[in-house]
Amino acid sequence: MRLLLVVAALWISAAAIPFAQGGPARAELTPLVETAPTPAGTDIRVALRMTLPAGFHTNSNKPRDPNLIPLTVAFDPVDGVEWTEIVFPDATDLVQQGAQEPLRVFDGEFVIGAVAHIAAGTTGTLNLPVRVRYQACDETACYLPVRLQSTWAVPVGPRGTPAHQEVFRAIKFGTGEKPTIAAAAVTPAPAASAPAVSDAEALNAWVVKGSTTGYQGTADFLTFIDNAEKGITEQGLFEGRGPLAILLLVLIGGLALNLTPCVLPMIPINLAIIGAGAQAGSRGRGFLLGAAYGTAMALVYGGLGLIVVLTASTFGTINSYWWFNAGIAVLFVVLALAMFDVFEIDFSRLSGSFRVDEESRGSFLVAFGMGGVAALLAGACVAPVVIQVVLFASDRYAAGTSSALALPFLLGVGMAIPWPIAGAGIAALPRPGAWMVRIKQVFGVVILATAAYYGYEAYNLLSSRWVDAAEVSSSVEEKLKAGWHPSLSDGLAAAAREGKPVLVDMWATWCKNCLVMDRTTLEDAAVVAKLSSYVKVKFQAEDPDDQSVSAVMQALNAKGLPTYVILERR
Repeated sequence: MRLLLVVAALWISAAAIPFAQGGPARAELTPLVETAPTPAGTDIRVALRMTLPAGFHTNSNKPRDPNLIPLTVAFDPVDGVEWTEIVFPDATDLVQQGAQEPLRVFDGEFVIGAVAHIAAGTTGTLNLPVRVRYQACDETACYLPVRLQSTWAVPVGPRGTPAHQEVFRAIKFGTGEKPTIAAAAVTPAPAASAPAVSDAEALNAWVVKGSTTGYQGTADFLTFIDNAEKGITEQGLFEGRGPLAILLLVLIGGLALNLTPCVLPMIPINLAIIGAGAQAGSRGRGFLLGAAYGTAMALVYGGLGLIVVLTASTFGTINSYWWFNAGIAVLFVVLALAMFDVFEIDFSRLSGSFRVDEESRGSFLVAFGMGGVAALLAGACVAPVVIQVVLFASDRYAAGTSSALALPFLLGVGMAIPWPIAGAGIAALPRPGAWMVRIKQVFGVVILATAAYYGYEAYNLLSSRWVDAAEVSSSVEEKLKAGWHPSLSDGLAAAAREGKPVLVDMWATWCKNCLVMDRTTLEDAAVVAKLSSYVKVKFQAEDPDDQSVSAVMQALNAKGLPTYVILERR
């Protein structure tokens, strides 16, 4: 029973991973004004209370490690207002395993103060916008940087009664630093006959010819461009296939899972336990007992898969975090070693411990319950296939295909197909033998290759956490000076006028591989020559949770950064 609980815990933890993969909830910003109204020609003191979710911290405005992403605060320029000081709270030292010295962090609830001068003659109510960028971390991982905005509303008039005095007394005004003023956004006025459209809306007139994610060497990147121009798409097992083909592949995959060493040896044992086969009294009753057993297996996989898919669609792409990929890699290495008989995974012995008396034998309830138990026990061997199906289902569901929710259940149906046949006593099932050694070795090679893939992804994601944001921004500026467009909608408009295809480069200041691509592959003479006939766009996907950014990423099916997409006019 203890082993059963362990296996069940493994399944539950696997299903729970996507709950965490999207990171913490956003911090809360509360703008506070000391005195409202405030007379013109005087200074106004304001504060911004920032509350992080429990268990999370953010780097301070001046982290000790220059490679860490600091908390930044920038003020939008407002006519009649001059920001003169910003005061950050004292940082807390956090001792973290692996760090040579304590980290300087903010956690819980903290307050940032600021001072602004209101010019003489100013009237009305001033709206003072502020932008905050931070990176939330917990004890095990740091998440994607997030941008938040807030606004102080300051009425100008006779001085009012001071408020929030306890908050403002705690701020060390006079010891702060010069504030950062955000660059004024310059938005070209739309033509009178054509209303402005968002980047995502502008994409409706274009079709994706090809896309690729992550670092690409020169040869691979040129191949990617050539394939896109020729209309050649790289297809995985499911991509590009019709619904019937996908259904058949999933069912066959589930059926093949019965050949794993966690499942095949259990067939005769479990049939004996539930009272199927010759003990059922008739083939019809045996068929139904086997069907009840298989139905439970399908429901377990379908239910767990449903939880994972719905969760993944809420919090984003499951492959976004290094620790998830590393965990899957470790799990797959362990399973591969078992396939090569380094150690044994055999639950057939455990099945014998589930005693069923003669009165209960042949009960549909017992058959159903044993099917659920067997599904959990088999999870150790079938996890690689289940995870791949769940990830594909999650991707399709996020893209708007609701029927993808059924794919994990259909995998369980495929796995359940042999059981009614076996329950009826039809001798059509393969029997364990020496041939299983070869099957295990094939499974081992495939699982080990998958482990290598997830390990490589974990490495790339982990290494991308330490990057100089200023250096990335500098590399992007160089591309813009070379003729790249900083605006997606402007780039698309230019391409439409010139009759050219478009290359969209999705980047962020926290993306190390974006910098590497800018400095290597995209600087290669052959690549530069190849892209000379393209309109090239640098699309900043700094905060994937931002509505405008997420709309573009969803439209272009971007799973990570950097992502390169080739577009052609419809």
